[in-house]
Amino acid sequence: MAREERVTVLIVGGGLGGVAAALAATERGAEVVLVEETGRLGGQLTSQAVPLDEHPWIERFGCTARYRRLRDGIREHYRAHYPLTPAARARRHLNPGAATVSALSAEPRAGLAVIDTLLAAPRSSGRLRVLPGHAAVGALVEDDRVLAVTIRDLETLRDRVVWADWVLDATEEGDLLPLCEAEYVTGFESREDTGEPHAPPAAQPLNMQAVSACFAIDHLEGEDHTIERPAEYAHWRSQRPPGFPEGQLSFLVPDPRTNEPVARTLHPNPRGDPGEIGPDLADPRLDRELWVFRRIVARGNFVEGAFRSDVTLVNWPQIDYLGGPVYEVPDAEAGRHRHAARQLSLCLLHWLQTEAPRDDGGAGWPGLRLRGDVVGDTADGIAPALYVRESRRIRGEYTVVEQDVAFDVRGSHGAVPYPDSVGIGAYRIDLHPSTGGDLYIDVACCPFRIPLGALVPVRLENLLPAAKNIATTHITNGAYRLHPVEWNIGEAAGHLAAFCAQRGTRPRAVRADPALLADFQRQLTRAGVELSWPEVRAY
Repeated sequence: MAREERVTVLIVGGGLGGVAAALAATERGAEVVLVEETGRLGGQLTSQAVPLDEHPWIERFGCTARYRRLRDGIREHYRAHYPLTPAARARRHLNPGAATVSALSAEPRAGLAVIDTLLAAPRSSGRLRVLPGHAAVGALVEDDRVLAVTIRDLETLRDRVVWADWVLDATEEGDLLPLCEAEYVTGFESREDTGEPHAPPAAQPLNMQAVSACFAIDHLEGEDHTIERPAEYAHWRSQRPPGFPEGQLSFLVPDPRTNEPVARTLHPNPRGDPGEIGPDLADPRLDRELWVFRRIVARGNFVEGAFRSDVTLVNWPQIDYLGGPVYEVPDAEAGRHRHAARQLSLCLLHWLQTEAPRDDGGAGWPGLRLRGDVVGDTADGIAPALYVRESRRIRGEYTVVEQDVAFDVRGSHGAVPYPDSVGIGAYRIDLHPSTGGDLYIDVACCPFRIPLGALVPVRLENLLPAAKNIATTHITNGAYRLHPVEWNIGEAAGHLAAFCAQRGTRPRAVRADPALLADFQRQLTRAGVELSWPEVRAY
């Protein structure tokens, strides 16, 4: 017989949204169980190995106070535990990787260490229990309420039933939505449904953004770290997806903003002061030099001899897997796509080591070393989890559409100023090539708010989205999917569950009652959640 337990808030999914939800709910006195399928909390930042993607104003405003504590904690972790140069240690906005895409590019282990620290107090107090290596496999739903969720230990295959007053889905793919029979959408909605300029005429529910299997490398000149030729190398070497005139294993790949093929370069361990390298997110060329694009260790930030090489994170266009979706298809098909995505990444690495053209006329960098220890010590050296850019998305009381946030539509008016705001975010509408053969969709976006209505399902009363599964469209997911916004969504969901538990009310009532909404927003503000933007430009 399955073990049973009761809790106030059950959070399924331990990515950034799930972590933020757990912090918010426990701080308000709720007892929380947090379930995570992998052995690591942190999602995008850790198990998927994607350094922070943020907006240009992040060092001054535009995130929650808790998210800022995460960022500050990562920098302090390096100052406390790494042999930084005096110049790097003194740098207020220390960027360990000196990447061109991020003001704070760091190793996954640093993010994991800080998340563990942030969760230490609620775990020690007993308010928070974390179940790594567990996944939701079933749910009991009656009268539009989720009464319980069945959680399976993926090692022992033993089940437990968690009865909860509030259930939050913070999974990477919206796994709870089908289990709870929630109304949801996937892929492209139709232009007829949303009115969005970039939506297709007909809905395409299995046309989803590419997933990526990220990995880390360094370069040791004069050494040979060439991996064995992957079994699928010939297949991937011959692939010519739309926009890749020389094939997917190439330096000539589409520019995200124009879709014109643009040559990238690779120069391992470039000279120069890391303090002079930083993100200019308005520069369309920031991804042209691949080594520094997502570098996570710049050896010039550390005392001489501490690192033999920089370490860079490979999350480049060449590893966007377009073969098919990894959910909403039969398990065998999803598993095949997941495996193929990892094979693609290994094939790119082998190509870089053996065939990639160098400036000197030679081919390949055999000194490129796969750093599986940096991303999680997996059997193949690739990050433990795929980077999944879009999720199942609830049908909510309000759906964020392109017309709400796109600069071409809103212009100087700015994004729609939702009166039920529970947070803010900023990012371009950045959609990667899709499983249906679409190229990049890249649209300038106004800094936006997160409406409470996008967190309230159309029917279920106590299920809340807490990650990328809020009521956005395929198009607007491209702006709402990045680290600080996912964190803000999760934090708002955690606050909302605890607020409703304390008040004996429901999320849709909070949204509908001006007095309740105002009270909830005041509490969010006191907790350090920004609800509106100052005057800033789109980007």
